[in-house]
Amino acid sequence: MAVSKWVLDPAHSSIGFKIKHLMISSVSGHFNKFSLEAETEEEDFTTAKAVFTADTASVSTGNDDRDRHLRSPEFFDDHAFPKITFVPKKFESVDNDGSYNITGDLTIRDVTKSITVGVEFGGVVKDPWGNTKAGFTVSGKINRKDFGLNWSAVTEAGGLVVGDDVRIHCEIELVKQ
Repeated sequence: MAVSKWVLDPAHSSIGFKIKHLMISSVSGHFNKFSLEAETEEEDFTTAKAVFTADTASVSTGNDDRDRHLRSPEFFDDHAFPKITFVPKKFESVDNDGSYNITGDLTIRDVTKSITVGVEFGGVVKDPWGNTKAGFTVSGKINRKDFGLNWSAVTEAGGLVVGDDVRIHCEIELVKQ
């Protein structure tokens, strides 16, 4: 079989997250700089060998003070740990209709843990300019403390300022090379 190479279309992709604040609402954020490269057999993504990276210095929540805190040693420590990586290891069909679970190695702050995320495969199409594209929606949840993101504070009433669970939501569009 022929090997197909794919790269991220950053103009049509996003890497987002949400985390509880004061346990009463959620704060959303995203990464502005990220990449994904994949190799597949033809257009079969269950055979993919892929690497995703996000630049920790590109984290953005819409609040400059919070973003500086997230880049600091109390969270991502972007100078010491400039990249987050995810390397898929196992693809498992959930419903034979484009839903998959992908298990892989997520590395944050040089801590690597196996995680599983849900993926909805949107399909493969040719765009109006003749490019072959594939689309995916990725969702999952991780515990930030599993990756050394331990900063925490407690409110006067004893509640947490920042929750432990981080919900992940990504829209990914790849371009065949």
